Amino acid sequence: MPRPLSKLAPAWWDYTTLDKDILEDAARLKPKDLLQLSRPGFTVRIYDTQEEFYTAEALEYIEAWRQATPDNPAGICGPIGPTEQLPLVARIVNAIGLNLAHAHFWGMDEWVINGKAAPESHPLSFARCDKALCFNRIARDLRMPAQNLHFPTGSADYSRSYDAVRCVLMQGGQGEIKHWAFNDPLPREGRYKHQPPTPAEYRQLKTRRVKLHPVTITQNARTSGGGNVSLVPTEAMTVGPQETWKAGKVSIWHPGHHDNPFGMRLTALMISKRLADAVVPMSLLADHPNVQFSYLRPAIGSVAVEMH
Repeated sequence: MPRPLSKLAPAWWDYTTLDKDILEDAARLKPKDLLQLSRPGFTVRIYDTQEEFYTAEALEYIEAWRQATPDNPAGICGPIGPTEQLPLVARIVNAIGLNLAHAHFWGMDEWVINGKAAPESHPLSFARCDKALCFNRIARDLRMPAQNLHFPTGSADYSRSYDAVRCVLMQGGQGEIKHWAFNDPLPREGRYKHQPPTPAEYRQLKTRRVKLHPVTITQNARTSGGGNVSLVPTEAMTVGPQETWKAGKVSIWHPGHHDNPFGMRLTALMISKRLADAVVPMSLLADHPNVQFSYLRPAIGSVAVEMH
């Protein structure tokens, strides 16, 4: 049976093309049901307060960097969204005197403007945000060397660095189109006009330049530009599934302002039940051996009709 057209953008694939039974099952999930979705290889955690939530997220950086040694450098790949953990990371590094000489960091993605990765002078630059909120706040005698900061600017060196250095953890958020980084569903064109790529095909994608789903553009206008869609680029560089599967663990954080109560349920259900489908890129993590979802309890909300 052919898949329906997307209700969001008919020229694209996305979660609205899933079987309605999956969507209905996700909508029925209660907070306690989310915890019961944990299984070997997939863990669900819920934090009651913002303080606990963002401190726990920041501590993942510290735990990864503590594993770095001269003979075994190690690091973490981290997002812009959420960002609230970043100043906490710098504060903890300074407080405990953690020397980052052998630690590494990978930025997940970067905007593309006029065919090139956005320079750090651009107000929306992700590299600029990482440095302003975290790395430039770390004491100079503790900072990692500049060459240990990796950003996806289009160079093949970024992808190769995942083979040279152990990525302990890939941390991220979840966008409204159910992506991590900018691994959006693909346009409904060419060989994928009538069927989306298989999970195996999607997982072959490496760090690359991508066209962004219209929902992703709208979301970033809402979260980063006060709703000014014209400010948001339509392309980006993003870390791919190939690099993601080289990370020892994938940790996704749900504070509630990047995706909605329904979306945060849907991806957990699909990963738990191993319902991998490329129209929901986050669901492909069902095949990763170590995934954790962390929720802020007030953000879980409910999937019910409320008129506002």
